[in-house]
Amino acid sequence: MISRFLSFLKQPTSKQVLINTIGNYLNVIFTAFFAFFLVRVMNPVEYGVLSVLLGIAYVLANILDFGISATIYSYVPILIENDQKKLFRFLKTTFTIQSFFAFIIVGLLFIFFPWLDQVFFKTHAPWWELYLTTFSVVFLIWQNYAINLLLAAKRIFQAQLFLNLSNLLKTATIFLLTFLKIINIATVIFVFGILGPILFFLFLFFEKKHLFLKLIKAEIRKEEFKFSYTLTYFIASQFFYLGTRMDLFLLSFYFPNTPQVGYYGLSTKIILTLFASISSITQVLSPLFANLKNKDEIKPLLKKSLAYCLIPTGLFIFLFLTPDKIFFIAFTEKFSQTAAITKSLALAYILYPLANIPLLFLLYTVKKPKYILFGNLIFFIFVTLGCYFLIPIKEVYGPPAAIFLAIFVEFIYLSFISLRIKTYPKFG
Repeated sequence: MISRFLSFLKQPTSKQVLINTIGNYLNVIFTAFFAFFLVRVMNPVEYGVLSVLLGIAYVLANILDFGISATIYSYVPILIENDQKKLFRFLKTTFTIQSFFAFIIVGLLFIFFPWLDQVFFKTHAPWWELYLTTFSVVFLIWQNYAINLLLAAKRIFQAQLFLNLSNLLKTATIFLLTFLKIINIATVIFVFGILGPILFFLFLFFEKKHLFLKLIKAEIRKEEFKFSYTLTYFIASQFFYLGTRMDLFLLSFYFPNTPQVGYYGLSTKIILTLFASISSITQVLSPLFANLKNKDEIKPLLKKSLAYCLIPTGLFIFLFLTPDKIFFIAFTEKFSQTAAITKSLALAYILYPLANIPLLFLLYTVKKPKYILFGNLIFFIFVTLGCYFLIPIKEVYGPPAAIFLAIFVEFIYLSFISLRIKTYPKFG
C-alpha cells in the first residue's frame, strides 16, 4: 500500500498537481487572511456589500472568458509542440476577440450598473464603488487569460509564483491602507480587482518580454478562433458561474443590507477557497484529456482522475467536521452563524469534485461542449429556482439544499452521457 502511494506521488502528474496545489493554497491562505482581517475592520453589512460587489466582478470575469480557457487548454499544448508561428497567431486572435467583446459588455455594465443595483442587487453602494467594480472586471479577465495560458503550457510554477507575489504585495497594501485609516469597500475592490492583476502582468512581462514582442508582431486571423467550440462552452460556463452566485444574489434580493448576507457571503468565501484544490487538479488534468493519443488511454486517465478528485471531496468532509470553535476564533462571535452555514455548503458541494471527471472527458476528449452546456443549464435552473422558493422558507439554509440537488442532477446527467458516448474525435 505504501509503495503504491509513493509510486503515485512520483508520477509527473502528481508533481504538477502538487506544485499547482501548493500555489493555489497559498492563494487560499491569502484569501482566508483577507477575510480574517476584513471581518475585523468591517461590520457584517459592509462585508455583505463587499461580497456582493466582488462576487459580481468575479462572475463577470469568468463569464467574459467566453469559453477561451477551454480553447486554450485544447489547442495550446499541441501548438507549442508543432507550430510556434500558429501558436502566436492563435493567442493574439483569441485575446483580441475576447477583449473586444468584453469591452462591449463592460461598457453596457458601466451604463446600467446603478439601475441594476437599485432593482436587483440592492447594495445601495455609491457610484464610485460600482464603477470600480466595473473596471476591475477587465483586469481580472486579462489575468485569467494569462494564468490559463501558463498552465496550458505547463508553466505551472511561474503562474503560481507571479500570482502569489501579487498576493503578497496586495497584503502589504491592505495593511498600509488600514494604517492610513482609508480602508473601505472602494479601496479593497481597487486592491483586489485592479492592483493585483497589474502586479501579475508586471512580473509576467519582465520574465517573458521576448514572448510579448512575438505576440505583438503576430497576425490576427479569424480562422484561428474556434468559434463553435468556444461559443458553446462560453454559454455553458456562463450558466455555471451565474449558478454559483445566484444564492448570494437572491439572498441580497430577499434580505438587502442585513447581517444574513454578510454571514452567507463569508461562508461562500470559505467554500470557494476549497475550489482551489479542484482547480489545481483540473488545470493539470485538462491538457491530459486533450492530448489522449488513443482510446486505450481513456480508462487509465479516468481512474487517475478519480484518485485526484477524491482529495477535494475529502476536504469538504473535513470542513463539515471542523468544530464550531475554529470558526469563532477565525471570524469572531459577530459572525457566529458562519459555522453552521459553511457546514451546510460543504455538504452541498461534496459531489462537485467528482462531477468534474465526466465534464473533462466530454469537453476535451469527446470535444462536445454541448453536453456541458445542457448540464450547466440544469445546474443553473435547479439553483435559481431552488433558492427562489427555499430562501423565503429556510433563509440562509435554503441555498445549500438547492445547490446539492443541482450538482447531483448534473453529475448523473454528465456521467450517463459519458457512458453512452460511442464515438470519439480522431486520434492522431
